[in-house]
Amino acid sequence: MSQVFLSKVGQELQLNHGLYVPQRKGLRVLVVGGGVTGMTTAWALLDAGYDVTVISSKWASLEDRITSQIAGALWEWPPAVCGQHTNPISLENSKVWCMTSYRAFEELMKALPAEEHGVRMRTANFFFCDPVETTPGQLKKMVEIEAVSDIKGFYRDPTLITQHAVNQNAGVVDAYKHDAPVVDTDHYMTWIRQVILSKGARLVTETVTEDLINIEDSLRLKYNAFAIVNATGLSGDVVAGDNTVSPLRGALIRVVNDGKKFPIVKEALCVSHMDNAGEDVDDIVFIVPRNDRVLILGGIAQPNKHTLDLTIDSPEIIRMRERCNNFVPGLADAELDDTPFVQGLRPLRDHNVRVEREQRSRRNGMASRVVHSYGHGGSGFSLSFGCAGDVLALVDEILAEVSDTIEQERRIVAHL
Repeated sequence: MSQVFLSKVGQELQLNHGLYVPQRKGLRVLVVGGGVTGMTTAWALLDAGYDVTVISSKWASLEDRITSQIAGALWEWPPAVCGQHTNPISLENSKVWCMTSYRAFEELMKALPAEEHGVRMRTANFFFCDPVETTPGQLKKMVEIEAVSDIKGFYRDPTLITQHAVNQNAGVVDAYKHDAPVVDTDHYMTWIRQVILSKGARLVTETVTEDLINIEDSLRLKYNAFAIVNATGLSGDVVAGDNTVSPLRGALIRVVNDGKKFPIVKEALCVSHMDNAGEDVDDIVFIVPRNDRVLILGGIAQPNKHTLDLTIDSPEIIRMRERCNNFVPGLADAELDDTPFVQGLRPLRDHNVRVEREQRSRRNGMASRVVHSYGHGGSGFSLSFGCAGDVLALVDEILAEVSDTIEQERRIVAHL
């Protein structure tokens, strides 16, 4: 398994994977997808020496938010509260990926103030309606978190319930906490776009509406790219011909967290129900400071809901708000933010996260040069740097295999 580490944030993302890699300079990789997965992958590729073009149907903005901006973006050890990732192999991979991201976010916070990138280290508290030992999945997750030395601040104590003045009628009896990066997604997605632009990336607004295996050669020729990375999230059903991709609808209410209507919430407060994976989960509590002003309230996890037709007055959103209000006294008085409600479709996959090379052959019978990275569910930020490192290793693998062919292609393009 490859390992990515950030040595100088904003300057160099390095990879150690033991492969001999021919000269990357002057070779272009096309990244399809402008969410956190695609942009982080572009960063990794640029710092490794590749030229990069990113194409996307739209980009992060405050006027029309993309899925990455709507994410809860609390770093979590898998499986996440709203991620519904249960495949054993995927979970093991995700544990490596999420720790790479944890360390990368730590380095980022050391190098630059939060005001620049929007990432803050906060205490994340997880509460349970039964003793953790009575739920095997939750017990396993807690034991693993406690054993990872890089996860700071782990502490289990049921008195965390009273320390946070949790409503006695909330029904929780056990709790633990640890330090976790929290991402202000609007801020971060704008910032990372500027990072990759400063490193020389080209951004092109274009929508891919076909299976990449059918248009791979023409797309590579169009953008003078030797390889393609598919980071299209929910569009993986079309772009990768993957009928196991499906939406997991989520939504958040945004309230003002300035201390005027209720005491400022400085730590994340979550009630996890990961053992309900695959079901329409309607009893999650997810209260997280987005930044120094906004508190987000969630959450829901609705499989196979393809439309964004919820409103702040939808029954499930009213119930979601009531759960949060009942959990933290005073929260019912919270003032809504200027953007009070957001919703999005998390990209879920039956076999969970896919980070691998395309297995199908191109139309000419030759091996594909497409690398996939999609299906991250509700864990896009938590897995972003780890998956980017593995994608870089796979792109390098392709380069090592086809370096002679690439040189021939360069000569052909030079004469066009």
